[in-house]
Amino acid sequence: METVAIGDLVTVTGGHPGLVFDTPSRSKAVVAVIDTARGPVFRTFHPETLTERREEGPQDEALRLLVRRTPPPVHGAGRGGTNAQGGRAGFSRGAAHRPTGR
Repeated sequence: METVAIGDLVTVTGGHPGLVFDTPSRSKAVVAVIDTARGPVFRTFHPETLTERREEGPQDEALRLLVRRTPPPVHGAGRGGTNAQGGRAGFSRGAAHRPTGR
């Protein structure tokens, strides 16, 4: 597929139907698929391994329930940098050393 959008119905190489949950980068797509042993799970695939499908299947309801109960992804957090807010206003330095009262 050229572009992968969140919520697209896709087929993963090998014939496994799925539902796109997130696209964290141009080389990754998080897809909800059915695992035969565990049920609906998220797996990461390269977008070139996905093909669009138009017909809904019997597993799509379970995939939608998984996506619905999962919190939305947060991008940019936890990558070693600071976020756009930069912390709370008025607290630009860390706490000072507190003496023990010797």
